[in-house]
Amino acid sequence: MGLCIDTDVAVPVRDGVTLATDLWRPAGTGPWPVLLARTPYGRTSTAHLGNPKLPDIRALADSGYLVVVQDVRGTGQSPGRMEPHRFDQSDTVDTLAWIADQDWCDGRVGMWGASYMGFSQWQAATQAPPELRAIAPMMTSADVYRAWYPARGAVSQSTLFNWSARMAMANLSRPGNDGPSDPRDVAQIRAALERPEDLYALPTGDRGALARGLPWMGEMLAHPGHDAYWKPLASLDRSSAITVPALNVTGWYDVFAREVVRSYTTMRRDGGSVPAREGQQLIIGPWGHGDGADLGIFPDRSFGPAGSVKAAAMTQAHLRFFDRWVRGRADVDQGARVRIFVMGPDRWREEDDWPLPDTRYEEYFLHSAGRANSSEGDGQLHRSPAAEDRSDTFSYDPLDPVPTVGGATLGVDGFAGPADQADVERRDDVLCYTSRSLEEPLEVTGHVALTVHVSSSAVDTDVTGKLVDVFPDGRAIILCEGLCRMRYRAAAGPPRPLVPGQIVEATIDMGVTSTVFAPGHRIRLEVSSSNFPRYDRNTNGGGTFASTTDIRVARNRIFHGPAHPSRLTLPVIARPA
Repeated sequence: MGLCIDTDVAVPVRDGVTLATDLWRPAGTGPWPVLLARTPYGRTSTAHLGNPKLPDIRALADSGYLVVVQDVRGTGQSPGRMEPHRFDQSDTVDTLAWIADQDWCDGRVGMWGASYMGFSQWQAATQAPPELRAIAPMMTSADVYRAWYPARGAVSQSTLFNWSARMAMANLSRPGNDGPSDPRDVAQIRAALERPEDLYALPTGDRGALARGLPWMGEMLAHPGHDAYWKPLASLDRSSAITVPALNVTGWYDVFAREVVRSYTTMRRDGGSVPAREGQQLIIGPWGHGDGADLGIFPDRSFGPAGSVKAAAMTQAHLRFFDRWVRGRADVDQGARVRIFVMGPDRWREEDDWPLPDTRYEEYFLHSAGRANSSEGDGQLHRSPAAEDRSDTFSYDPLDPVPTVGGATLGVDGFAGPADQADVERRDDVLCYTSRSLEEPLEVTGHVALTVHVSSSAVDTDVTGKLVDVFPDGRAIILCEGLCRMRYRAAAGPPRPLVPGQIVEATIDMGVTSTVFAPGHRIRLEVSSSNFPRYDRNTNGGGTFASTTDIRVARNRIFHGPAHPSRLTLPVIARPA
């Protein structure tokens, strides 16, 4: 008997709800080890089950695993309305217990899945269910707050609005929908998805329709700080309770890249068991989050055949991981703990750990004669601080924000990934600091940070940073970026408004990358106050999300020199790439 699929299995959970589930039974009589995936995108959707980033279900079954695929509560054929994150932990734990109690399960269960499918893996792992042996969370976050607010206090607006719009439409279109909605809501949301300028427009586009279809959205926007609302969803805060290893997968241009890496490093250090610490693995390719961003080929930059997800052999990586930790086969060679795609030479490389053990952090200081505005300005990067104090000034208008071009986005407003920033760099509100042409190759692999000394005419504003590789032909290819919402500039504690005109220091987490700047290339840092709609625009008044009651233009100034050593910190690898 070959592969058999049992459809429409009803799995009961603690409050009496039954969740729609399919079982992919392998050949034979069992019992088998089990792999569980819980999805809000439809358990039979070929767009997700056939995603090349995810392991092939048939290959998992052919390898002797029974695969369970379940519709998250309020999606697909599971009853209710979609309420993100509210039931995921308890429903996952209950499903794991149900699986372990079936005669076709040998008592060993693993989990897999990308994006939203990864949130519940981390949340369930904090409860240490005895049957759960390993998880494989891909392109996701172990701290839900940081998924939606990647720069503390600033919303990942393009990700949030596009995802929420699709979930709201699904809610509003469900048979028997009993939520408060206008019949026109679905049509309004669908139209807005086709016109991003409407979806993102101040005050908040079709947020009224979105909030009616997905009430959670309005709820989460009311909590821009990492407060008590988010604490139960911060799985990494309970890393010592997590005893299972994880296969962590992301892309350099994934919206969750820095969070996947943070999950790996946190669990390596603080995991609650030896397997949880020693069994962590990390794979990072040159990919974005959305479909179509996994081929390694982009309009402005191609990484060649080696850069594709197919070349990364994700199904085989999952099988090796599950054979070792779910089946418990100590003889399985998992390969290197860390596998990264190094951009520049465009090839995969195996590493012992992350950050790379031979990382050396080097500082590049901002210089100018006071006119670093645009790529035609006089901004420079040097290894030593400037001899005298100077500053560069620009105006940030929330009604004319710097547009997002590529980078870590869903790719719905153009394309994600390594886009040319030349048009952005022509703007007067973008400061550009550029190194001399390199004479030797320079590898930058790891965490990038920007420390700036800044003042503003406003009580709140943003500072953005962007690391760019300037090619000899003039292309300015984005590598990674970040943002600091200035009232949240302190690592902890309540928001602190700016005192207009007062100079403060802030550090911007610019994420992670791995690239080799080739001879003839130049390193460039862009500094501004917006990157929209990657992040929501700050209206400079210290108000709530996209407030229209206090929109003002901010006059922002970046200081550099001996008294105010603004600097870019790069993780440099000295050995040959």
